[in-house]
Amino acid sequence: MSGTLTALAVLAVVAVGATLLGPRYDPVSGRARVSDGDSFRLGEERIRLLDIDAPEFDQTCTDASGADWPCGRAARDHMARLLASGVVSCVPHGHDRFGRLLANCEIGGRDLGREMVSAGLAIANGGYDHEEQQARRQRLGIWAGTFDAPRAWRDDHQDGLSPLKWLSDLFRPSQT
Repeated sequence: MSGTLTALAVLAVVAVGATLLGPRYDPVSGRARVSDGDSFRLGEERIRLLDIDAPEFDQTCTDASGADWPCGRAARDHMARLLASGVVSCVPHGHDRFGRLLANCEIGGRDLGREMVSAGLAIANGGYDHEEQQARRQRLGIWAGTFDAPRAWRDDHQDGLSPLKWLSDLFRPSQT
């Protein structure tokens, strides 16, 4: 019995050590090219912002008067303007299932995730709750009317989305 407890204690120490000493990712920076409202490219590296989810490029939302508007394109265009303002610096935290680097990124001290959520062009997804509440109160962007959450929209439009969607982003003209 004591051998089992010792083995469990050793495994626990190894697990904690692996977590603390797990993979570290070097910061990345440079000029970026927009993909959509929550992702972009730095060179050949695909980056996905942590803690936000922006409408998909082809997604539409409804404004306060009930008219459709291209909220996905608006999110992409806003991200393009942010990226055009300077050099992006990112602190990576891992990769998603599509191989994109998951990161918190900024330009000139401005957090890109915070900027997108504050503009009402992305929802908070594990962070930026205060900014989302302010955008809701001010009825900015997607909060001015109605919309499907980006995750729900992707699920409903799965036929039109490919796991290789990022490949089409390579050939879509950049607005930066």
